Amino acid sequence: MLEKGKISASQLGMLLFLAVVASGVMWIPGITGKYAKNDLWLSPIWASLMGVITVFIAFQLHKMYPKQTVVQYSEEILGRLSGKLVSLVIILFYLHITGFIVRSYAEFIVVNFLHKTPISAVVASMIIVCAFAVIGGVEVVGRTAQVFFPFFLIPVFFMPLLLSDMKLDYLFPVLEHGVVPSLKGALVPGGWFSEMFVMSFFLPYVANHEKGMRSGLWSVFGVMMLLTIINLFILFVLGRQVGDFLFPVMVAFRYISVAEFFENMESLVMAIWILGMFVKITVFYYVTVIGASQWLRVSEYRSLVLPFGFLIGLFSFWSYPDFNAGLYFDTYAFPFYGPCIQTVLPLLLLIVGALRKRKQSVKLDR
Repeated sequence: MLEKGKISASQLGMLLFLAVVASGVMWIPGITGKYAKNDLWLSPIWASLMGVITVFIAFQLHKMYPKQTVVQYSEEILGRLSGKLVSLVIILFYLHITGFIVRSYAEFIVVNFLHKTPISAVVASMIIVCAFAVIGGVEVVGRTAQVFFPFFLIPVFFMPLLLSDMKLDYLFPVLEHGVVPSLKGALVPGGWFSEMFVMSFFLPYVANHEKGMRSGLWSVFGVMMLLTIINLFILFVLGRQVGDFLFPVMVAFRYISVAEFFENMESLVMAIWILGMFVKITVFYYVTVIGASQWLRVSEYRSLVLPFGFLIGLFSFWSYPDFNAGLYFDTYAFPFYGPCIQTVLPLLLLIVGALRKRKQSVKLDR
């Protein structure tokens, strides 16, 4: 195995939680609000079904091939040539998505805070920091997620400070136009929930791997609850205008003012969000490098960390020509692109792998 480190099932759960929710907490409320209006709080609940399905598929594949990642068992399931092709598609997908995530992070920083900073500097600084974590290995990635996980919950405790600006009437009428608007709003977060499939790259390194599925499901539940709570609070503050804002979370936290002491809370939210994005980018960076190392059959994955960091930087600009193009991709393309590669394709691998295992058992019985 390229990686000799180990993480616990709880670290896996925290890692998955931050890998999915870090970027979604900023983007999803505004996107779902356009479609679901005052029912946007229901959209994460429907979307979480995608996460449950993805976790189930990833764990069932792990049970069939317990010491391998998807890049490795694709060859056993489909044969060497077809398996190589499928795993290459998965690696290129994660390379593309990692670049996209880095660029989304940089765009948010430049648009909201560092207006005069070159976006290339923001991209390069994050990639360099994440590269050190990836070089440290899976244990560093797992422990980083464990340390930063509690910080990401801090904004939830500050939300009650918005009570004076809340209007609970904004919640009603529930399902005024039926369930369809909230289902449309669930398409985008559904794409994010499919990212739970990154667990297939970490399960071989989980010490108590039999608890892997439980950790994955708890992560799905945690992401669903956090997004639902945040959507509700934002709805109570902004009403149906949620969909008019790109980053409604930042707008809502600007309303906080307690005795002229607790103010400018968006700066705290920003700092915590950067920690979450660091974990998310590190996870996807690690997955890309480990997958490429297994595909190339190299003996040491660390030699590929810097070259792939350079590629991620290039993809961050190639895949994201401008802010509007990135928003369009997030809203209309990724809800189908993400689940196709991370849920549908693994499902096909699971079906073919199960059929092959059954044929092998029948031959042995004979």
